[in-house]
Amino acid sequence: MVIVTKKKGESKDSMFRKFTRAFIDEDIINTVKKRQFYKKPSLVRQEEEKERIKNRHRKYRIPSRTQYRKI
Repeated sequence: MVIVTKKKGESKDSMFRKFTRAFIDEDIINTVKKRQFYKKPSLVRQEEEKERIKNRHRKYRIPSRTQYRKI
């Protein structure tokens, strides 16, 4: 739950920015989207496995040649 307290002399815009930042940091939007529809446990496992495979290849990726170029 996001709670933002107002300090003395703080504007509504800065309060809204604080709230938005806290809302994003709490990752509320993504959790609501995930819970919006029921997913079978088998589908959840399949998606997790795909994500693991995707990240595994990313971990061992060879850097491009431009990163080795000296100036």
